[in-house]
Amino acid sequence: CVLILAYTVPAVFISLNLTGNPLPQLGLGSDLVGGDVTLLNKLDQVVTDLGFGEYTTSVPGGSMLNMFVYTVSLMIGTAGLPHVIVRFFTVPKVADARSSAGWALVFIAILYTTAPGVAAMARYNLHATVNSAVTTNGDLFAADSALKYDERPEWMKRWEVTGLLKFEDKNGDGRIQYYNDKSSNPEFKAKADAAGWKGSELNVNRDIIVLANPEIAKLPNWVIALVAAGGLAAALSTAAGLLLAISAAISHDLIKNVINPDISDKGELLAGKIAMACAIVVAGYLGLNPPGFAAGTVAIAFGLAGASLFPAIMMGIFSKKMNKEGAMAGMLAGLFVTMFYVFAHKGLFFIKGTEFTDLIGGPNSFFGITPNAFGAIGALVNFAVAFAVDKVTQEPPEHIQQLVEDVRVPRGAKAVDGTHAH
Repeated sequence: CVLILAYTVPAVFISLNLTGNPLPQLGLGSDLVGGDVTLLNKLDQVVTDLGFGEYTTSVPGGSMLNMFVYTVSLMIGTAGLPHVIVRFFTVPKVADARSSAGWALVFIAILYTTAPGVAAMARYNLHATVNSAVTTNGDLFAADSALKYDERPEWMKRWEVTGLLKFEDKNGDGRIQYYNDKSSNPEFKAKADAAGWKGSELNVNRDIIVLANPEIAKLPNWVIALVAAGGLAAALSTAAGLLLAISAAISHDLIKNVINPDISDKGELLAGKIAMACAIVVAGYLGLNPPGFAAGTVAIAFGLAGASLFPAIMMGIFSKKMNKEGAMAGMLAGLFVTMFYVFAHKGLFFIKGTEFTDLIGGPNSFFGITPNAFGAIGALVNFAVAFAVDKVTQEPPEHIQQLVEDVRVPRGAKAVDGTHAH
């Protein structure tokens, strides 16, 4: 809720400023204030005039298949996040758990449907800040349209200090030219050359867009503070939830229930602390050496959750005959396949220089699917291996099958006891 509040409140204000529509989801298709052209049409015009691909038709990853698989990976990854799943253990009845899931879907839908609006409006505001002709409908290539570096807004100065925003005056005119200098469009290149542009001079790290968005849109300071506080609170709460889930999974589920059932409570607690410490070290290393920009890294994490946990959850609910051997084999297979594909592109344990895309036929060799989107493929492998192993191994005991029936108890049924709830 904190994240959603911090994310949607600025989006509402930005949508109101640009289109007069308070809903970012509808603001995408609304006319800009004082004009008769929609936000998306105007953005398409601006980015194509500056040498970029058309905003509404450009497909990230290069193919519609990759975009579809990417979306599926995010969806099933959200359903398989361990720190979210454990929240269902805090309610006494199946009906309450289902109600919680329904409300979770509502809030997740709000977050996900707001994201396209935030992205489009941030892109438009960034171009409008750097080039005044965007809002005046003037000549984008005119010498006085580009923002003077000495007159750049305060948010640019602050982000320059972090190194996440960089400016290089390539033509020495003291102004900021921001465009696609890799464009192969001859008409655009001729205009850029005639204007004396020598290359794009602004480099904006994608990781800062959400945090900088309210500043770019010139929103009040309290809105900017809300975004910063919400982002920090969400990061801390998510990290804490994941650390607890990791330590509990290793100390209780793995060591206590599988490896050493006779371990003492003190030993189990120590194992949990060690697991948590190791997780912090790994997370710290990846934080200092990220495998990619923030959204892409999060997508990989979602993909791993979707490839390993989501199929097991689904089979545990909808298949009484699925046994532990099948579920474990499927989880390991899905996790291994996904990690193998990710490591091939990102390096072993995300260490640069250890990539091995040659072994898999080159980058994105599996039907053009990027590693960030591969979680859905890993989930399919998980399902296939789990059902194959299930067919050649013994079916689960009767009390386990009855547990699945208890999970399916409809709304309003009596509380499930602690054993069944877990």
